[in-house]
Amino acid sequence: MEPILLYDTTLRDGTQGENINFTAEEKVKIARRLDDVGIHYIEGGWPGSNPRDKQFFELAKCLELKNARLTAFGSTRRPCISPSEDQNLTALLESDTPAVTIFGKTWDLHVEKVMENTLEENLLMIRESVSYLKENNREVIYDAEHFFDGYKENKDYALQTLTAAAEGGADFIVLCDTNGGTLPFDLESVIKEIALPVRFGIHTHNDSGLAVANSVMAVKAGATMVQGTVNGYGERCGNADLMSIIPILCMKMDCPCFSAENLRKLRKLCRFVSETANMIPLSNRPFVGKSAFAHKGGIHVSAIRKEPRAYEHIDPELIGNSRRVLVSDLSGRSNVEYKAKEMGIDLDANGFDSRKIVEKIKHLEAGGYQFDAADGSFRILLEKFTEQFKPLFELESFRVTVEKDKDRPCSSHATIKISVDGQNEITAAEGHGPVGALDNALRKALDNFFPGIDAMHLVDFKVRVIDGREGTASKVRVLIESRDKDHIWSTIGVSEDIIEASWQALADSFQYKLGFQSDPSNGNSVQKLFMHNSVC
Repeated sequence: MEPILLYDTTLRDGTQGENINFTAEEKVKIARRLDDVGIHYIEGGWPGSNPRDKQFFELAKCLELKNARLTAFGSTRRPCISPSEDQNLTALLESDTPAVTIFGKTWDLHVEKVMENTLEENLLMIRESVSYLKENNREVIYDAEHFFDGYKENKDYALQTLTAAAEGGADFIVLCDTNGGTLPFDLESVIKEIALPVRFGIHTHNDSGLAVANSVMAVKAGATMVQGTVNGYGERCGNADLMSIIPILCMKMDCPCFSAENLRKLRKLCRFVSETANMIPLSNRPFVGKSAFAHKGGIHVSAIRKEPRAYEHIDPELIGNSRRVLVSDLSGRSNVEYKAKEMGIDLDANGFDSRKIVEKIKHLEAGGYQFDAADGSFRILLEKFTEQFKPLFELESFRVTVEKDKDRPCSSHATIKISVDGQNEITAAEGHGPVGALDNALRKALDNFFPGIDAMHLVDFKVRVIDGREGTASKVRVLIESRDKDHIWSTIGVSEDIIEASWQALADSFQYKLGFQSDPSNGNSVQKLFMHNSVC
């Protein structure tokens, strides 16, 4: 089988997704990561459309890529001018990339009603634009926009557009499901009906939730290039997600496109791009998501302890992920024992019965706790149940005030008194809201004992009313997600008072991050990290 080439368009098509923007410098960083994992083509943007993409290609001239060919994107020439007069094609050449991708209209609806062009002129635009770029020594990838919709409505004309691209000298013709409405069996049927004179690829959108399935079906039908984005970012419902396509091709279809070493980098790539885009990673994302190999039911956990493939379709470590066992009111002894072993906690050290621990956990969950979403708090709880918990700091008191007058927004102030190894520390801080003020005051206090605490920061904060029948006296659940450079962990608090619940989750987050031990020789505090696969 001919090797499959992976074409990433995160830096162009991905940025058309809602709330996703990258600076030129961020795009350079992402390009380096894409190259490092072994992507074959990196589409950097549309230099003829905006200054940011033009700036990126200027910066990219200093990039030394090991694996990827950088690609500039644009459209065919405008109607009724020569290619050399077209500013868009000129910008593509000035980008100085070894490959260029241009799209053209395949659907007669777009040609006649959207562009208000003639079918004949559109064919000339495709042929002449491709030919002009080839004359300038570029590898040319031609994207046949709306191909499948165009084929359904006017088969003959859609095929004429592909012939025009081939006659112009296109190295690849990419069939695009731009509206994302084609079904996999229809897509396969169309591809089998046509005969392309050059290698072809596939570009799909996810408007029907089928972008990955359609991409895989196209490969099965003979496509040798697959276009997509990291995490499926893209316009409307997104593009085909390379984080799913790559492991499917490599591990399910035996299609050579990625090394085993690079497969193990996928999860970190997923996290890096989502962090750069300031988007919360989807926990249930296939293969690379936090929940992709998470097990909650007691029967499931009992089975994977004996034979992991009983409930896992692949080994999670092959794509840089890890198995996670969750603990909740659905859990049995297997869940607790598995988690304890994973965290290095000896349940037998003080003669504790895992059955009793399970009952205590179920009682707490009945009261509003949710430990499957809070591994950090669960570890602390397990250590407390087995009398192995040594607090890093203890709260003596805190006071939070919120001030508002008619001309200014609310301001929050927190004063906190904690004890570390018998030494009291009192600090005060402001913040955006009462929890932010508490967080700042606690950091300020702990920094005197644990330098470097600023490496940790909160990334998510959720509040939920557990049962609203009591009105403002109802219990609330607070979930906090925190991270440092390499790790993410979650903690929880439950109370009728939202500030107290927030404090519980906040304190657990810091307790989890730091380990405390006394150095007998000098009495100084020493920081250590709890690092577990379960929170990566």
